[in-house]
Formats: sequence, C-alpha cells, structure tokens
Amino acid sequence: MDPLGALFEHHAWATLRLIDHCAALPADRLEAAGPGTYGSIAGTLVHLVAADQRYLEDMDGRQAAIRISERERSALADLRAAVVLQAERWAALVRRAPELNITRPAYDEDPDSPHAEDLLFLQAIHHGNDHRTQVCTILGALGLAVPDLSGWAFWHEERVPAR
Repeated sequence: MDPLGALFEHHAWATLRLIDHCAALPADRLEAAGPGTYGSIAGTLVHLVAADQRYLEDMDGRQAAIRISERERSALADLRAAVVLQAERWAALVRRAPELNITRPAYDEDPDSPHAEDLLFLQAIHHGNDHRTQVCTILGALGLAVPDLSGWAFWHEERVPAR
C-alpha cells in the first residue's frame, strides 16, 4: 500500500489530463473565467503549477528546471513539461517521507512551521484539486466538455490492467 504515492500520482495525472484537454481549446477560451474561481483558465493553470514549484522547493530545496512564474504567461506545453518534472520530484519526496524533517520559515502571517512536510503534502493535494475543479467549473459554465479527473478515472486508466 502506498496511499500518499497514489495521491501524488493522481495529482500529476489529473493536472496533465486537464492541461491536455485545455490545449485543444481555442486560445480565447483559455482567457475565460467564472465567478468564484481563481481567474482565467490559463491563469489558474499557471498558478497551480507555480504553487507546486514553491511547495517542492520548500521541501527539497531545489529550483525547478522549467520555472513557471505567475507574473508571466506560460504556454500550455511549458506547463505540461514542468508538471512531468514535478511528478518525478513529488515521487522522490513521497519515497523519502518518513525521513523528512522540514521547517517552513514564517511566510506572510504564518509562523515558522516545524515538521512541515505533512502540511506541504496536504496543501499540494488540496490546492491542485481546488484549482482543477475551478477550471472544470469554467469549462462547464461555457458549455464545453469537462474531462473526468476523478480518482475512479485515474484508477481505471492507470492502475487497472487493460483487458
């Protein structure tokens, strides 16, 4: 059993699936936003990937090979490539989870967080799910197809052998 590993495999799979889905949209649709969401589809995807990079850097101390900045527009292909590399880093951190002892320095109003590895794992999963759902909400509100990013879809596509 490796529940933490499965969560992060799904996290990467769902993000890649959503990016691939959005890559087939006309460029103007990527600028669509909806009430109660982070922002545009493109902006939300950039935010999701950039935040993951910050969590990873807090955990392993390394900068991403493909830096995604929320101050710049990134091509979906660059976001996809970054997520592939991030998935490898998440997998390495999950394997080392029992030995991690990370202190996250104070940030904004947050105090220092000793043993922050659990917090960062938790936040990455929650943050990814939240923003992927927001993008799907925008797609649905526009009457566009919404990809199935569920745990069920992941499990049957990635874990159950083809018959």
